[in-house]
Amino acid sequence: MNVFITGAAGFIGGSIATGLVQKGHHVTGLVRSAEQAEELTALGIVPVVGTLDDKALLIEQARRADAVINAASSDHLGAVQALIEGLEGSDKPLLHTSGSSIVGDASGGEHSEVIYYEDNLPAPTSDKAARVAIDDRVLASAQEGVRSAVLCNTLIYGHSLGVNRDSVQLPRLVKQARKSGVVRHVGSGGNIWSNVHINDVVELYALALEKNPAGTFYFVESGEASFLDMSNAIAQAMGLGKAQDWPLKDAEAEWGYEMANYGLGSNSRVRGKHARELLGWAPKTTSVIDWIKHDMIKN
Repeated sequence: MNVFITGAAGFIGGSIATGLVQKGHHVTGLVRSAEQAEELTALGIVPVVGTLDDKALLIEQARRADAVINAASSDHLGAVQALIEGLEGSDKPLLHTSGSSIVGDASGGEHSEVIYYEDNLPAPTSDKAARVAIDDRVLASAQEGVRSAVLCNTLIYGHSLGVNRDSVQLPRLVKQARKSGVVRHVGSGGNIWSNVHINDVVELYALALEKNPAGTFYFVESGEASFLDMSNAIAQAMGLGKAQDWPLKDAEAEWGYEMANYGLGSNSRVRGKHARELLGWAPKTTSVIDWIKHDMIKN
């Protein structure tokens, strides 16, 4: 297939783009700079320089492609509208990347027993209402002749398949630990996130290109772990002492409001059946703790 991917220079988009090239697809990737374009060319990806604000460019690329993957931003409505406009009436796939912080509870690092399912999503918090509205817009485009899907990724771990980029959450804990000599988690670290390995994410996107039923929402997960357990595994891998509690205000000063409250300080516990039942997805890596201990820190 001829696949157009936004965010092709990022961790998720770059890994997907590289994985699809390896599977024999022809991939065109949106990047912001000539430097990134060179990087993609070396990986066999055809670069297009532009931004998510370039409406005409996005419409044109969507019309020319057999399928579109939006992996650049979960929060840019204009880009999503442009991609839908370019695809409407075509029955081509549009795979939109969201994130499971949409069900995050901003608990300050405290534990919760609440688990969310694909067919029973809660009303979003005010912080996440705009993102959920974009997800809903993508799903609604199924009524406009777009084979749309929202892939709602959980905490993604693993090393990038192509471009040299880090994932969002765990590398921030490592960076802070390298700076301070102490691994820290928000609050008690009892908060739990569902998680998934990047290689399994790439496999799921490849399956969804081929088989996705229009208008499907997927939680992308293959396990879960608390930040207490993950941060202690990081401490062990780095040869540091036991991970320590960190007050939310200190975590916000280090990581900012969004990352401290949602990315690292919330519970985001979800279960995904659609990927397994509709697409036959079978994730191969299911223990983030084992990965942290044995594979996260590169020598």
